[in-house]
Amino acid sequence: MRYPVDIDKGNEFAKSIPGVGGFSGTFPLPDGQILVSGADGVGTKINIARIAGDYTTIGIDLVAMCVNDVITSGAKPLYFLDYISTQKIDANVADIMVGIYKGCEIAGMKLLGGETAEHYKQSEYDLAGFCTGIVSDYDIITGVGIKKGDSIVGVKSSGLHSNGFSLINDMLWRHELVYKEHPEILTPTHIYAPMVSKLMEDGVGIFGMAHITGGGLQENIDRIIPQGLHAHIDWTSWERPEIYNVIQRGAQTNPLTEDITEEEMRRVFNCGIGYCIVTPYPDDVMDIIDEDSMIIGEVVDNS
Repeated sequence: MRYPVDIDKGNEFAKSIPGVGGFSGTFPLPDGQILVSGADGVGTKINIARIAGDYTTIGIDLVAMCVNDVITSGAKPLYFLDYISTQKIDANVADIMVGIYKGCEIAGMKLLGGETAEHYKQSEYDLAGFCTGIVSDYDIITGVGIKKGDSIVGVKSSGLHSNGFSLINDMLWRHELVYKEHPEILTPTHIYAPMVSKLMEDGVGIFGMAHITGGGLQENIDRIIPQGLHAHIDWTSWERPEIYNVIQRGAQTNPLTEDITEEEMRRVFNCGIGYCIVTPYPDDVMDIIDEDSMIIGEVVDNS
């Protein structure tokens, strides 16, 4: 086990906070509408922007990490707020804002405001974001209704998205991975809001959706599945993009470090699937969405 971030402890911490769960928080309004909110950041992917000398896309990642959580409930994104911490406001901060504006445009929401703070002793940039969406209490998707035999539709990612970069940065430091040979590690996180909007407008039967982030496919899908059931993933149902094989092989080139196991790869990275939809009508769902997708598993009993 090489991964420098303890996923299990993070999960335990989240479970210890009363009322916190799922991918976002909800707040009911008197008129039957529900506000859905989430906050997130880009973590140590910001270091890749520094290495590349390009901060124009990291803002898209920031928006995507927040929006993709909120839309798992079926909510329409309304607005976004950002927080940027830096030693000094400079041209890179302006480039970060370029990405944030672009991400909000893709998601179809308004950048409502934010905060840029100068911290004299800070050596790097740090980003955080906050998104709110809205959905009716009749349409909200919570996982209720998921049953044995439902299909899991996987939608391809645009790459690594914004998870696993503590490991990526460790590999870069150990020269097990070279950025110039693999600039695709900076590819921004795909924003799935337009896809979810199409699905909600069509009214096809969807009972659960999952954004695949830290913890990988298994943990993130199981978060939305009722007790007594779990997701059976067919890991051979899609072709894993080459960058993941490069990462896994990278550790094997250094005899002083441990290999990255298959189990670790599946928990740390999305392995090419960035978003999942649980439905009894997989063919209808795949016909509606304008995304590269496939059936990657089904809901089964725990036994």
